[in-house]
Amino acid sequence: MSTTNVLFEVGLEEMPARFLAETEQQLRNKTEEWLKENRLTFNEIKTFITPRRFAVQILDLTDKQTDLELEIKGPAKKIALDQEGNWTKAAIGFTKGQGLSLADIYFKDVNGTDYLHVKKYTEGKSSRDLLPSFKDVILSMNFPKNMRWANHRLRYVRPIKWLLALNDNEVVFFEIEGVTSGDKTYGHRFLGEEITLKDPLNYETILNEQYVVADSGKRKIEILTQIKDLASQHNWLVDMDEDLLEEVTQLVEYPTVFCGKYSEDYLIVPEEALITSMKVHQRYFPVRDQNGSLLPFFIAIRNGNAEYIENVIRGNEKVLNARLADALFFYQEDQKKSIAENNAKLAKMVFQQQLGTLADKVERVTNSSVAIAKKLKLTDLEIKHVERAAKISKFDLVTQMVDEFPNLQGIMGEKYARLFGENEAVAQAINEHYMPRHANDQLPHSVIGAIISVAEKMDTIVGCIGVGLIPSGSQDPYALRRQAMGVIQILLERNWSITFEEIVDLILKQYQGSMIDIEEDVVNNVSQFIEARIIYLAKEEQIAQDIIKAVTHMKIGVISHLIKKAKLLENKRQDIAFKEAHEALGRVINIANMEIKQNVDPSLFENHSEQELYEAYQSIEADYRLKMEQGEYSAALQLLESLTPTIELFFDQTMVMVDDSKIKNNRIALLNHIAKLINLFADFKDIEWKQHF
Repeated sequence: MSTTNVLFEVGLEEMPARFLAETEQQLRNKTEEWLKENRLTFNEIKTFITPRRFAVQILDLTDKQTDLELEIKGPAKKIALDQEGNWTKAAIGFTKGQGLSLADIYFKDVNGTDYLHVKKYTEGKSSRDLLPSFKDVILSMNFPKNMRWANHRLRYVRPIKWLLALNDNEVVFFEIEGVTSGDKTYGHRFLGEEITLKDPLNYETILNEQYVVADSGKRKIEILTQIKDLASQHNWLVDMDEDLLEEVTQLVEYPTVFCGKYSEDYLIVPEEALITSMKVHQRYFPVRDQNGSLLPFFIAIRNGNAEYIENVIRGNEKVLNARLADALFFYQEDQKKSIAENNAKLAKMVFQQQLGTLADKVERVTNSSVAIAKKLKLTDLEIKHVERAAKISKFDLVTQMVDEFPNLQGIMGEKYARLFGENEAVAQAINEHYMPRHANDQLPHSVIGAIISVAEKMDTIVGCIGVGLIPSGSQDPYALRRQAMGVIQILLERNWSITFEEIVDLILKQYQGSMIDIEEDVVNNVSQFIEARIIYLAKEEQIAQDIIKAVTHMKIGVISHLIKKAKLLENKRQDIAFKEAHEALGRVINIANMEIKQNVDPSLFENHSEQELYEAYQSIEADYRLKMEQGEYSAALQLLESLTPTIELFFDQTMVMVDDSKIKNNRIALLNHIAKLINLFADFKDIEWKQHF
C-alpha cells in the first residue's frame, strides 16, 4: 500500500500568545481522533504553531482506509425461522437492511441461545476522498475567546487569512468562510513573502528561509540559546521565568535576542516593582550580577532578524525608562504619607457592598487575629505584634505603587512598614498575610503572618457565604475556593490545636457585633464549603471522599488531626488484618440506638459475655479519650481493635432484641457507650470497606 505526506495550515491574524500552547495540543489530539475515526494509518504527526498560523503534517499516510469486516448480530434463531424451517420476515428484513442475502446468514451461540449473524465487508475509501473532510477538524477547534469578522457567521479565534492543504503535491480543496484552500503560505509579516509550496516535507525549511520558525519547541530552544550566550558574554545571571519564556516564545515567529540598559537611578526602587515593569509590562528578562544583585540591564526578544537592532534597543530602552520613572515617582510620593494617613483612607474603600468597607474588614480581622493568638497561647509581645500587623495590614492598598502594580500588595506594605520604622515581625506579617497567593505558592513563614492570613481569609469566606455569595460553577469572584485552600494548607502545616469550629466562632463574633446581617445557617454552609476543599486536597494524598466524610461526620475539628485520621483509615481498609475489627465495630454501630439514653446496669447482665464486654469497654475508655485528645490516633484505633474478641463473643452468646425491654435497653445502652467511642474516631458506616476485601 502506497503512502503520501499531508500538510494542513491555517493562517490567521495574530493570536494571543496565551492561546497557542493549548491550540497546538488540541490540533494534535483532534487530528489523531480524525485519523482514527476514518481508519487511516500513518507514521507520524507533527504540529506547528506561531502567532499567525497553526499547522499539522501527517507523514506516511496510507492511500486508503483499512477495509472493515463487521460481525452483526440479528434476531434469535427461533424468530428467524418458522416451524417449517423457512426464513421469516424478520430474517429477510434483517439481511436486506445490511445489504446482504439469506445465503450470508449463519448462527452463533450467545449465552446458550442461537442468534442469526452475518459478516458485512466494507471496502476502505481512498484517503484522497477523505482528506477534504479535515475541514471539520479546523472548524471544531475551541478557543478561550472567539470573534466574528466582516459579515461572516463563523466565530473563531481570529479571522482566517489563508488555508494551505496539500496531499504530496496535490491541493486538497475545501473552503471556509470564503477562504479557499490552496498551495500558498506566507512568511514573516515584514521580512517574508508569499510562498508556493509543492512538497509538505519542505514546510519547515522554506518557512525558516522566510523568517518563520514554525516549531514552537525549536523557537524556545533558540531563545534560550541566545539568552545564555548573551549572559555568558556579559557574565550575567538571568531570571529565567518559565511562564515568561513560554509567552515570548509564542509572541514571535523569528526570535532575535538583544539586551538594553536603564538608568541606575531606578535601582533605589524595590526590585519587585522593577521586575514587574520588565516582566509583566514589557516581557523583558531582568539580569543580575554573580552575587544576585539586580543590574540596570534587561534582555528582550525581537520578532525579526538583527537588522537595525540598535534602533530596536533604543526604542525599548526609552519605553522602559519611562515606566521606571513613573515607578520611582510613585515610590517617593508614597513615602510622604504616614501609615496612619493611608489607613484612614480605607474607610472610604468598599470591600463588599454588604460587608462594609476595608476599614471594617481590618477591624474584624484585627480582633479575630488577636483572639486566635490568645487561643494559641502566644506571648504578650507576640500578641502585640499580631494586633499591630493586622491593624496596618491593608494600608498599602491606597499607595500609588500598589495602584500601579496591584500584584505588589503586601510586598510594598512590608517595605514601607520597614521604612516607617515598624517592628520587623510586623513588617514581615503584612506581606505574609496574603500567602498563599495562588496554587503552589509558599505559606507564611512566621506564626504572626500565619494567624493573620487565616483570620483574613476566613473573614472573607464567612462574610461572603454569610450574605449568600457562595461560589457556583466557575463563578468565584472573591476567590473563596483559593482562600479556603490557603487556610487548610496553613492549618495543616502549623498543626495548631485550635479547631476549625473555634475559628469560625471567633470570626462570627466580629460580624455579630456589627450591623452586618449574616444568615443563620452560615456555620453549616461554611463547614460544607471547607469540607469540599478538604476532599479536593485529600485526593492528592490518595485519600478517598468517603473517608473524609467519615472523619467529618461530627465536625471538622483540628484539620491536621482530621487528615491524620483519614490517612490511617485509608491504610487500614487496605489491610486485610483489619477486616475482623471493622466488621465487629460495624455490628456495634448498626445495632446501637442513641435515642435510648440510660446508663448500663451490670445487675441486668444475664451472661459472662455482657460482663466481659462491659469490663473491656471500661478498661479502655479513659485511655482512648486521652489518646484522641492528644492526636495519637494509631494508638486509639488499636484500643478499639482490642474490643474485637469481646464484641464477637457478646454477639455469639447474646440476643440483644429480647422481649424483656429492661434487658434489651440495657444491652443497647452498653453498645451505645462503645458506639460513642467509635464515633469519636469516625462514622464507620460511611466507609466503603467491602470493596477492598
